[in-house]
Amino acid sequence: MGMTARVLAIDAGNSKTDVAVVTADGTVLATARGGGFRPPAVGVRAAVDALAGPVDEAFTAAGITSVDHVSACLANADFPVEEEQLAAALHARAWGRSVEVRNDTFAILRAGVTEPRGVAVVCGAGINCVGMRPDGRTARFPALGRISGDWGGGWGLAEEALWHAARAEDGRGEPTALSRTLPSHFGHATMLALIEALHLEHIEPARRHELAPVLFSTAADGDPVARALVERLAQEVATMATVALTRLDLLAEETPVLLGGGILAARHPQLDDGIRDLLAARAPKAVPRVVTASPVLGAALLGLDGLGANAAAQTRVRRYYDA
Repeated sequence: MGMTARVLAIDAGNSKTDVAVVTADGTVLATARGGGFRPPAVGVRAAVDALAGPVDEAFTAAGITSVDHVSACLANADFPVEEEQLAAALHARAWGRSVEVRNDTFAILRAGVTEPRGVAVVCGAGINCVGMRPDGRTARFPALGRISGDWGGGWGLAEEALWHAARAEDGRGEPTALSRTLPSHFGHATMLALIEALHLEHIEPARRHELAPVLFSTAADGDPVARALVERLAQEVATMATVALTRLDLLAEETPVLLGGGILAARHPQLDDGIRDLLAARAPKAVPRVVTASPVLGAALLGLDGLGANAAAQTRVRRYYDA
C-alpha cells in the first residue's frame, strides 16, 4: 500500500477506549478517547456501537470517513470465536476495508517491542499473558479467572487479602497486619465492620480494588502473610512468561518479557525483584522490563505491521506517543 494508506487503531479496555488514525508513514492524524468496552455485559453489537463515538470523533478530526485497515485490540476477546464475532461486527461498521481483532494484551506487548517478537504479562484488575513471533505464531491463555487457572490481578489480590485478614481476626487463621490495614483504609476499626460494610454495599463493590495497594504496603512493612501473597504473584507472573516462551521456542534466545498493567507498572520492590529473580532462574535469556507506553500505540504498530510499513514509520508513531 502507498503512503496514503491509513490505519484505525483501537485499544478498548474494560474502563476506557483509545483510538488513533495513523498513515502508513507513521503520522498520527487524530486521536480520541471513549468509555469502557464490555461485550459480556451489554452484548457484542452494543459494545461495538459504543466505539462509534470516539471513532467518529477521530475520523472527523482527520477529515476522513474510512481507512484501509482496522487494527483492534479488545478486552474480552479471549477465544478465536470471540475475535471472529467482534471482527464481523467491526467489519459491518464499514470503518475499514480489512479488520484484525486481537486480545488487548497484544497491544501492550507490541507497544514495548521493536518487532512483533516477545512475551507480555499484564497484571491490572486481572492477569493475562501473550507472546508472539514475527512468523505469526502466538501463545496465549484464556485469562477468564479461576475457571481458566488464573491467580492474581488487583481484584484477586484484594479477595485473597480479605480472606486472610478475616480469618486472622476471628482466630481461624494466622495473625496478619492485614486485619488492621485493610479496614483502616476504609475508615473501619475491625475486619468485622469492613465485612459488614462490603456485604451491605455501604462500600461500593468496585472499590475493593483499592485494597491491592494496601496489601503491597503491608508486605513492604514486613508482614509475613502479605509478603507470601506478593511472592505467589511473582511466581504466577514468572510461570506464565516461562510457559509462553517455551511454547514459542524462545527460551534459548534473548527475548523481551514486557511487564504491564497497574500492578506491575507500580514497580513494587518485592514483586519486581521476585519476578526478575525467578525469570533469571527459569528463563535466563529473558529480558524483563516494565512497559508504560500507551496500549493504543501497540494497536497502531500492529496495524502498520499489516500494511508492511517500514522502521521509519514505526519510529514516527512511537515519537508521537513518547511526546
